[in-house]
Amino acid sequence: MSSLPPQHVQVLIIGGGPAGSYAASALAREGLEVAVLESAQFPRYHIGESLIPSVRHYSKFIGAQEKLMQHGFAPKPGAAIKFAQFKTEGYTDFTAASPDNSSWNVVRSEFDHILLEHASSCGASVHQLTRVDELQFSPTEPDRPIAASWTSSLPAGESQTKTQGTTSFDYIIDASGRRGILSTTYRKDRRMAESLKNIAIWGYWTGTRHYGEGTSRAGAPWFEGLDDRSGWAWHIPVNDGTVSVGVVLAQSAYTAMSRSLRDDGSASSLEDKYRSILKLAPGLMKMLESGTLVPKKGAGEQKETRVRMASDFSYSAEGYAGPGYRIIGDAAAFIDPFFSSGCHLAFTSALSAAASICASVRGDCTEAEAVAWHSKRVATSYTRFQVVVLSAYKEIRGENIDASGDVDVESFQRGLAIIRPLIHGASDVGTRLTAAEVDHALNFCSKAFGLTTPEQREAVAEHSGLPASVLDVNAPAVNTDEAMRLVQSRSEEQGSEEHQATNGHVLPGEKETRQVVEHANARRVIHQEWSLHNLEVEGVDGRAIRLERGNLGLQVLSAEA
Repeated sequence: MSSLPPQHVQVLIIGGGPAGSYAASALAREGLEVAVLESAQFPRYHIGESLIPSVRHYSKFIGAQEKLMQHGFAPKPGAAIKFAQFKTEGYTDFTAASPDNSSWNVVRSEFDHILLEHASSCGASVHQLTRVDELQFSPTEPDRPIAASWTSSLPAGESQTKTQGTTSFDYIIDASGRRGILSTTYRKDRRMAESLKNIAIWGYWTGTRHYGEGTSRAGAPWFEGLDDRSGWAWHIPVNDGTVSVGVVLAQSAYTAMSRSLRDDGSASSLEDKYRSILKLAPGLMKMLESGTLVPKKGAGEQKETRVRMASDFSYSAEGYAGPGYRIIGDAAAFIDPFFSSGCHLAFTSALSAAASICASVRGDCTEAEAVAWHSKRVATSYTRFQVVVLSAYKEIRGENIDASGDVDVESFQRGLAIIRPLIHGASDVGTRLTAAEVDHALNFCSKAFGLTTPEQREAVAEHSGLPASVLDVNAPAVNTDEAMRLVQSRSEEQGSEEHQATNGHVLPGEKETRQVVEHANARRVIHQEWSLHNLEVEGVDGRAIRLERGNLGLQVLSAEA
């Protein structure tokens, strides 16, 4: 995993994080010659410990699920979210549908290392401590990259020896993370989301209380809105015995708070500021009463640190592919981590890149068609999470968010196609999204974080008389008012009162039933992403992924599909 890169390879991948490792595994398992150039030495520290259930299903496709399951990562049965102090928390139970739908809270250095080693075991050649310096482009096709110059720093005894070289390729995948060499250096098309310019500050604790201790919810992360509505805090127990505790708040709010603390002399260090901000999350502070903030040296780091800080700006590119190249993971786009979507988007974009390259190689379509397919597929997934995250921020901030300039019109139409008739009626979105149109979508999607519990959802499913499809997040969206008319009609027929007691249980009332139906509708937006099978049936330009080992590619959807 540390030899010098080859002079030529069929597919070159820049970066060995989750996106690059996944793409390498998928392509190598298809028999393509793949090389990964990774600038760091794994294991290396990375934030982002909370994963969503789709990661299990995506890892199964490349044969990595069993390795991840056997490693001993902390089980994540669901997630608890409290947007504001005057509200109770809502809880999303991942395992309600199936025990196999749980996820993990992970030490990312271990998780990422497993994936990179898996790529190597699948047949990809992995070259660590090798940084791509620049790309060369075809003299006859200026937009097509054809070679990468790199510098390798291989260990030589107690020192490192630097070697420079060049590798040519047929295809290249940029999985270089936030560096995003293709998007930032060559395409120059990265755009920042003005509505999500945030700062993240975090540390690791021991001896804290956990959410749901002694219940089936134990291990679930806790997410809490700050009481000044400037951001949110997290509490995520991970498998090394520590708890990741952090805050995300608007850059403007952090700057103002820092100035205020500095002026009154109450805080000067980053840790002082971190502890001051944590006090804005009283639920979290109760969990930390018996806890200790510990110095921690992450894998690959030279010294221990108690508190870390990073800009948390969301961004995207205007496109994610071109002739002979694909852009994936954080190199393509980054969305605020509120919904823990980072690794999901890494895997989704990586599989999209692998399938579109295989489609081009195998003649499923032209390279131009494969390029367009990948760009639209990545944009669709990103937009879905973008709208859901923005809907959460609307709840956290308690105010409207004008994100119309941050959302791509075409991606908005594709990503929210399943619910757009319920939001906008039959009308089409114009050539420019208005703030009102985006606000309608945010209001709709915010119901996914509604104050419903698994017990309430079970009661509505059992006693409302609604068809099972109404509450099935994998079924088509429904009109809430029409669903409520069905409930009212059934109640009138039975002559039952709204809160009739049956066997010691209180039947759900109209308000609760409406909340549960709205919750199911909103969850449909994200559940389109969670199912790997969805990539086989959701078309982009009339094509979907052919998820067949040894025949990965793109296929034309039938008229029936």
